[in-house]
Amino acid sequence: MKRDVPGYSQIVSPAEKWLRTYAEATNATASRALDWVSIPLLVVSLIGMLWSIPVPEAFRESSPTLNWGTLFLMATLVYYFILSITLAFGALPFVVLVIALLAWIDALGIGLRPLSAAVFALAFAAQLLGRRSMGRSMNPLRNLQYLMLGPLWLLATVYRRLNIPL
Repeated sequence: MKRDVPGYSQIVSPAEKWLRTYAEATNATASRALDWVSIPLLVVSLIGMLWSIPVPEAFRESSPTLNWGTLFLMATLVYYFILSITLAFGALPFVVLVIALLAWIDALGIGLRPLSAAVFALAFAAQLLGRRSMGRSMNPLRNLQYLMLGPLWLLATVYRRLNIPL
């Protein structure tokens, strides 16, 4: 077993380091139920706001889903693959779901930008209130910095319960 190896505690993958830093910075372990709802909502709404930024004509001609939101998601996926191939493959269904959901909402013509902004504000407020109720302050800039690590942190929680290596 790896834990029997001398110095094992120092052998930590980059993904584990970032996830540990994320958990410490956001105090994620203290409000799991809130995190399972608000983290996906924050990510979807952020991508929705990016999605609604006008794109060059060449983007629209290439694909109706090629926009700033999907480009940001693809860059995030590349980063996930750098951190952990296992977690990146596990995140793929979430990414596909986000794209499908936002494409559907955008096609409805109900105003993706205001809807995304409202959902983001509500989910962020829920995070803020959740942290304050636990007596913790929340640094909005730091939490935004870790926003895209949130889904990996949730996925890593599932992986650990299923004994899947990160």
